[in-house]
Amino acid sequence: MDTMTDAQAGRETAEELVRRLSADDGAGADELLAGVTGIRDLVFVGAGLTAIARADGRRLPPAQRAQASTRQLELGKLRDASRTDPEGLRAWLRRSAEEVLFLRALREAAARVAG
Repeated sequence: MDTMTDAQAGRETAEELVRRLSADDGAGADELLAGVTGIRDLVFVGAGLTAIARADGRRLPPAQRAQASTRQLELGKLRDASRTDPEGLRAWLRRSAEEVLFLRALREAAARVAG
């Protein structure tokens, strides 16, 4: 596989992970992550989640955007600590997908407040 195909597959898996968690399908999310076995593949899913989180974060008001950036840095530390551990990377992916849902909830709350 070439890198573009790997990146596309990672993004698709990231989007599916977020869909499953947003549908409150934790078991399905875990099943999806269990099917991603290679460290390289796990990292591509993480890149997809990071892109989604950054896009969602850019739509937040400035203060919330700053907080989201700080949380992304903390997730990066978790990723770095798990660099060679597939289970640790799966935990990072799960938390990263949960962060996407959190960012979306923040955006919805900000939109309600703004009117």
